[in-house]
Amino acid sequence: MPFFHLRRLLALSTLALASFAASAAQVDVAGVKLDDTLDLRGSKLLLNGAGVRYKAVFKVYTAGLYLGKKADTVEEVLAAPGPKRVTITMLRDIDANELGKLFTRGVEDNSPKSDMSQLIPGLLRMGQMFADQKMLKAGDGFTVDWIPGSGSLVTVRGVPQGEPIKEQAFFNALLRIWIGPSPADYKLKDALLGKSS
Repeated sequence: MPFFHLRRLLALSTLALASFAASAAQVDVAGVKLDDTLDLRGSKLLLNGAGVRYKAVFKVYTAGLYLGKKADTVEEVLAAPGPKRVTITMLRDIDANELGKLFTRGVEDNSPKSDMSQLIPGLLRMGQMFADQKMLKAGDGFTVDWIPGSGSLVTVRGVPQGEPIKEQAFFNALLRIWIGPSPADYKLKDALLGKSS
């Protein structure tokens, strides 16, 4: 093969590898790989931030927040238009029913009391979804997607869990578990808002 063709082939393969690497960039959070962009129902979402939820010294799960554009305040995240995603990957085995109860308590601790009556139906449905799972093992993941016009869709281990919960107030209440005034983990809150890694 002539040297010119070899150089050209090498340049093309380098370019192809570079474009593949750019399109497949990932962030490593406690050994869990999160794509820095994803497509949700035709909308490109960016990884706003990701971190680890600790309970005392134990790593419980990783969380990632995806938005249409970067936001670094709670108000910007809640007001952001378009689809959004929270992704959770377990770092230890946990009773799924217990996790559902913790999420319900997180909503109660971070939502205005005046909102609670409209959140109860969604919380009951979510609690049942987790109770049905029995156990979430290390490596298991779930997502909560906000899809405008459809609602909040919970997917556990890649399987959608029933119909979407229609009220945006419910999705925002879930977000406040992690980024509200009394978050599950303050360091995780900062990480999801892109303020630390």
